[in-house]
Amino acid sequence: MPRTDAPPSVAGTPSTTGPTSTRHATLAILALALGGFAIGTTEFVTMGLLPQIASGIGVSEPQAGHVISAYALGVVVGVPILSFFVAGLPRRTLLIWLMGAYAVFNVLSAAATGYGLLTLARFLDGLPHGAYFGVASLVAASLVAPERRGRAVASVMLGLSVANVLGVPAVTWLGQHVGWRSAYLSTAVLALATVVLTLVFVPATPGDPEATGRREARAFFSSAQVWLTLAAGAIGFGGMFAVYSYIATTVTGVAGLSEGTVPVFLLAFGLGMVVGTWAAGELAGWSVFRSLIGAGLGTAVLMLVFWVAAPHGWLLLPVVFLITTVASVLTINLQLRLMDVAGDAVTLGAAMNHAALNAANALGAWLGGVVIAAGYGYRAPALVGAGLSVAGVLILLVAAAGHRAGGSAGDSAADHPEAVPAAPIGHNGAHARHDA
Repeated sequence: MPRTDAPPSVAGTPSTTGPTSTRHATLAILALALGGFAIGTTEFVTMGLLPQIASGIGVSEPQAGHVISAYALGVVVGVPILSFFVAGLPRRTLLIWLMGAYAVFNVLSAAATGYGLLTLARFLDGLPHGAYFGVASLVAASLVAPERRGRAVASVMLGLSVANVLGVPAVTWLGQHVGWRSAYLSTAVLALATVVLTLVFVPATPGDPEATGRREARAFFSSAQVWLTLAAGAIGFGGMFAVYSYIATTVTGVAGLSEGTVPVFLLAFGLGMVVGTWAAGELAGWSVFRSLIGAGLGTAVLMLVFWVAAPHGWLLLPVVFLITTVASVLTINLQLRLMDVAGDAVTLGAAMNHAALNAANALGAWLGGVVIAAGYGYRAPALVGAGLSVAGVLILLVAAAGHRAGGSAGDSAADHPEAVPAAPIGHNGAHARHDA
């Protein structure tokens, strides 16, 4: 095949015309990462400002907590609905509309005068979440050479991780001192900045007129490999949320540390996400599937270490850091695997990972609460997390066995567990086949 300077495309993505310089691709990916930073800050700042929000809208704190669930529900609902209707749109245009909507719904959240309106605003704000990350991942992957697409996707997701280290603490402080509404206004500004930078740096690509939501949904949801990958994420990643949801009381009630140390542990969670997201991009170049198996087993082991270390004060801190580091490797490689096994339904495949991870959030927190309520104590969610992590690995092994037995993984060689990272992507959108 003759050499071309056009950047490679991911499956189903029209190649951009003309060369994309390394510098311009870097700026485009940074613009996309800023959107991830805005989303990550918005998603988690509500938890830090929940007492102020509850007081501001005149409800109890447990009732105010429903606005967090409303956002997660919006993410889960928004992915398939938006992907169905926007499959054929130009991707830069879609990114601009998604971030514009995110800004509007954050302003609506800031303006909410009561519980009902705020809950609705948070639900609406969750709708663009998964679709944005899905489309941004596809665009980032299309800007670089095939062997660097794992790093490109990880760079976009790094914005979400950095938000937990910088954005959430800064905006939480602002909300505590200026008022909780300022937090949502700040994230609206971040979303608008993403719109501007996307217009300036992200290259325009034509839409795929043959892509339809109905066709994508049929191709996506008819694949056993897709369902198994989604299940691996929704169950396997639930372990981290089983621990994260109750970390404050674990630190004070089990580890015996003061309440003032809780932010230090939250910072460790955030730093672990940053390191893990970077490591995921590097490991994806080695093997997506092996990275998934290794991260799942590593998370299970670390959950057991958490259970042992929890009563021993500061010994728990490095364990918390390592849990989120390894778990972040899992999330990035799940994203890449879904993009590969989705076949022609790449938009839906890239976005559904976030629906699965929000399902993991709900499942892990719920199961952790069940064992605590049953009287097993605040160390018990770590054992639940270990079980969920092992279950996720078993699901991935079932997916691998299904492929080797000639299961319905589709025609992409990326569906073969060992072939995922090596499969080059041609200009016709098809993956070349590699033997394991």
